[in-house]
Amino acid sequence: MLNTSTLDTGTLDKGAITRERIAAVEPRIRPYIRHTPVMRVDMADFGRPSFPVDLKLECLQHSGSFKARGAFTNLLERQVPEAGVVAASGGNHGAAVAYAAMKLGHKATIFVPEVSPPAKLERIRSYGAELVVGGARYAEALAASEDFAERTGAL
Repeated sequence: MLNTSTLDTGTLDKGAITRERIAAVEPRIRPYIRHTPVMRVDMADFGRPSFPVDLKLECLQHSGSFKARGAFTNLLERQVPEAGVVAASGGNHGAAVAYAAMKLGHKATIFVPEVSPPAKLERIRSYGAELVVGGARYAEALAASEDFAERTGAL
């Protein structure tokens, strides 16, 4: 089962995500991700005390969030079985996994709960993933995805 919060990065040490791990993986994912801009804002514009804040506009990333970075890292650093990849998501993670799988030529099956926003479901479908509504709540979608991974051998 694909989980972008725990990386199996081959030659890299498992554990905490560090600047060194990011620097080591970045060249591998660079061809697949967008260099997204940074925008400086003043918090006074948002009704807060004046303070400069830099925003990394990852909403402009492929699939709409930073999660594409983790999805590509996992799929490039791990052996993907013929059964493909499986993920449980409320939307953004599933879209990122579906997008990365599409770009890398892998099959993807994404389990979502019934409460997932229709726009996110359409995005997942648009990337060619098989979309499965796996229950009313996220926990049920997760359980269904784990069962699928066990039955099929999907990552």
